[in-house]
Amino acid sequence: MGINMKAYVLHGINDIRLEEVAKPQIGEDEVLVKVKAAGVCGSDIPRIYTTGTYSYPLIPGHEFSGVVEAAGGEGGQEWLGRRVGIYPLIPCRECAPCRKKQFEMCRHYNYLGSRCHGGFAEYAAVPVWNLIQLPEGTAFEEAAMLEPMAVAVHAIRQLGLEGQETVAVIGLGTIGILLAMFLREMGIQRILAVGNKEFQRETVIKLGIPAEDYCDSRQGRVDEWLQEESGERGIDAVFECVGKQETVAQAVRNVMPGGRVQLVGNPASDILLERNDYWKILRNQLTVKGSWNSSFTHEDSDDWHYVLQRLAGKRIDPGQFITQKLPFGQLEEGLHIMRDKSREYIKIEALL
Repeated sequence: MGINMKAYVLHGINDIRLEEVAKPQIGEDEVLVKVKAAGVCGSDIPRIYTTGTYSYPLIPGHEFSGVVEAAGGEGGQEWLGRRVGIYPLIPCRECAPCRKKQFEMCRHYNYLGSRCHGGFAEYAAVPVWNLIQLPEGTAFEEAAMLEPMAVAVHAIRQLGLEGQETVAVIGLGTIGILLAMFLREMGIQRILAVGNKEFQRETVIKLGIPAEDYCDSRQGRVDEWLQEESGERGIDAVFECVGKQETVAQAVRNVMPGGRVQLVGNPASDILLERNDYWKILRNQLTVKGSWNSSFTHEDSDDWHYVLQRLAGKRIDPGQFITQKLPFGQLEEGLHIMRDKSREYIKIEALL
């Protein structure tokens, strides 16, 4: 093995370079993963181009999969040669949430690709604890989507949905689309989807959602449409996947009395509720929940195993949502597509 590798290194805001750097030195509890596929997350775009990150230089990328090539200690030896997905959040495993196995809410976490080097590279150092073995037949491209799929599943599983309920998904970016896919898979009979692109409409129709159950928010009548489609009774549960004041208010206004609102979208700015919308929460005794990241406990019941079980059983097809597959050397093209919105996309991946 050579001692160097190629990696995309972020040196500062709007300063990312494809460079030759030293391969990671792995610690006692780490393995060296040969990266096979890496996905671009929406959060990577502001991190690289506008808001920056915690320290520099940094190799971004937290959605990736690969093969374990070397182990730093005895604990990693059994992983050698295995095909793996990677849970990117590195918990302290000592704080109060960690002691309850709520690792996604760790108070002192590290994070691959934002707080330490991640997967936009030929190799990555990954703690043994963060590995999950891939089922036979699972493609690396699908495995690079494990993280966003688990995020979608985590939001869904908090609400205890039943098949006969009417569920609305407001916002059809990557997470919203994946939410719709898993809602379909779990047997939710009525899914109302709100988007703002013809491409999104075509995508949800391919998932089996009828065209009449899609609303284009650009027409400016989301509230009226949701009320009409619910027979004026309100929606049983609403997933807000945008992170804007307008869409949070729409979710609150259009859920039924006693209904549930799941907030999923990362906020782009402050979110303030008007008095009448706040009254809706009080007077309708709504449940408004937040969702962050996903559960990874090494148990069959966690979100990552939930996703893997459905991948192994061919019950979901996330590969259909990889709209751009790029050679590793062209990853920056994918970053620009998402930054500039120059082409339609759902998930962009670099393959190594």
